[in-house]
Amino acid sequence: MSAHNRIYSVLNNKCPRCGEGDFFITKSAYSLRFDKMHRHCPSCGESLVPEPGFYQGALYMSYAFYVVFMLLYFFVFVAFLRPYLDYFLVTIIPVLILLTPLFYRLARRSWLAIFIAPDTQQVHKNASAGN
Repeated sequence: MSAHNRIYSVLNNKCPRCGEGDFFITKSAYSLRFDKMHRHCPSCGESLVPEPGFYQGALYMSYAFYVVFMLLYFFVFVAFLRPYLDYFLVTIIPVLILLTPLFYRLARRSWLAIFIAPDTQQVHKNASAGN
């Protein structure tokens, strides 16, 4: 594995500490168990649920992702699809519903990555083992 960072762990469903263990049990955000998380990293043992209620802050992250997406979606319609602007109103709710599992998982991984820094010793150890 190459050196990982917080963005790597968020985008690849990995533990923010070691960058190797999976954060969620399933790989896909569109499975029946999309919301099931490991309580501890399968690779390094880091707690992925630090305390009860920890992920309430992820609700705000999720909200931010929705707002950014809606603004980008609107600007695409205004800039490139102006004659079809009515379709923006028709499509925005179904698109947001389809993105809910993805934003849920992304918000939780992002929230935890804010509080747990990558283990730089583990990164150097993995990099030297690969040489």
